[in-house]
Amino acid sequence: MDAPDTELEKELKATLQARSELGAEYESALVESFLDKVEQRLDGTLDRRVRRHLAQQQINVARGARAPEPPLGHFGERFGFGIISLVLAIPLSAIGVANAGIEGLVVAWLGIVGVNVVQAAHGRRLFGRRENEPRKTSDWED
Repeated sequence: MDAPDTELEKELKATLQARSELGAEYESALVESFLDKVEQRLDGTLDRRVRRHLAQQQINVARGARAPEPPLGHFGERFGFGIISLVLAIPLSAIGVANAGIEGLVVAWLGIVGVNVVQAAHGRRLFGRRENEPRKTSDWED
């Protein structure tokens, strides 16, 4: 796993170097390019994980076992989401600062924190009921 991280780190350094050489007028194009590379990396990683998971499920079903239901808020899902948020926080912070100064940085981080809070709350008790609980016919019932 070190090789992909090193490759992405090199891409980031190259993008920052190009930004310092080309100037601010090319910043948005450079950030777009870097984000495209990050997205490609994430897509490739996700594709491999999904294929591996599906293959394991097929093996389990072929052996006669039922396909397991993953628990809500599985650790790997939460950890991956947190890592992706941190990776994307770098360019989002740069864009926010470049366009709106400190206010842009604050707005970018409020968005990042908000998305993570919503994701962390997914599957937990929200608004008085769990996601998989049946809805009451009336809000007045207990």
